[in-house]
Amino acid sequence: MKRSVMHSKKKRFQCNHCDKSFSDNHVLKGHIRIHTGEKPYQCSQCGKAFSLHGPLIRHQQTHTGDKPHQCIHCEKAFSQKSNLTRHLRTHTVEKPYQCSHCDKAFIQHINLKKHLMIHTGEKPYQCSYCDKNFAQKINFQKHLNTHTGDYPYICIHCGKGFSLNNELGDHLRTHTGEKPYQCGQCEKAFRTKNGLSKHHRLHTGEKSYQCSQCYKLFAQNSHLVIHLKLHTGDKPYNCGHCNKAFKQNNHLIIHLRTHSGEKPFQCTQCDKAFTVKHGLLQHLRNHTGEKPYLCSQCGETFTQNSHLLRHLQIHMRTVEPPSHNNE
Repeated sequence: MKRSVMHSKKKRFQCNHCDKSFSDNHVLKGHIRIHTGEKPYQCSQCGKAFSLHGPLIRHQQTHTGDKPHQCIHCEKAFSQKSNLTRHLRTHTVEKPYQCSHCDKAFIQHINLKKHLMIHTGEKPYQCSYCDKNFAQKINFQKHLNTHTGDYPYICIHCGKGFSLNNELGDHLRTHTGEKPYQCGQCEKAFRTKNGLSKHHRLHTGEKSYQCSQCYKLFAQNSHLVIHLKLHTGDKPYNCGHCNKAFKQNNHLIIHLRTHSGEKPFQCTQCDKAFTVKHGLLQHLRNHTGEKPYLCSQCGETFTQNSHLLRHLQIHMRTVEPPSHNNE
């Protein structure tokens, strides 16, 4: 009897912004905040704000370290049940969200929605200041602030301003060192949800971003953007000290160090410093004795791949040429 009463309960509270209706006025009020952008529930630890109390409680568990949701297949535990549900699919390889345009399937529905825009080309968010359109609301909001110059969210540690409150929350973790987004398949953790999403693709092998020129697939949009410059030859990043130009901004930054002499990567074992992180990592092997590059011919190992390649030439020279004797 109780069950039939619950089903017959009318949804008499109508949203004035859309066609949704609710059986509870309290739920309607929470829903309206999606339209207004109001987020009255703020985390006292990092300043992140939420439109509903429930998500705040779940978020606070990332600070307390409370992980009540235990995986039955392995030792991993999670602060939120939804994260456990996603993790369980790594054991079952379940991908319930299937793309209707291709054979790709996804663990999370939100990833399917993002993927579908590749097929539809849909960009529903249009800028009123210029001709740009955006597929995602968050990118649209960030773009609008480039016109208005509005950066209302200020970091209390360094004074840097942000257009969105969640951007400030992500930035604050660079000061606190907090990494609340834990990978369900390995030990890695990330400061931002986007960082975790990108990392997940290493486990799933998902490559949603396709080049329109050669059809090569990429796991991240930023990798596709870099790849497209191979086709266009575009080198938009110019050095102010010489005539060199680069396809990527990080390549320009590294090049500028040849002019400035800056070596930001310092060895903790000795006084050597390096212009690039890769140089420091190679150098550290001199201290640790690690030699990850193995010769398949004789078993000798090397600290650097270039040293292995030089060594392989010794084997190539010792191979005897084929005999041409006529018997």
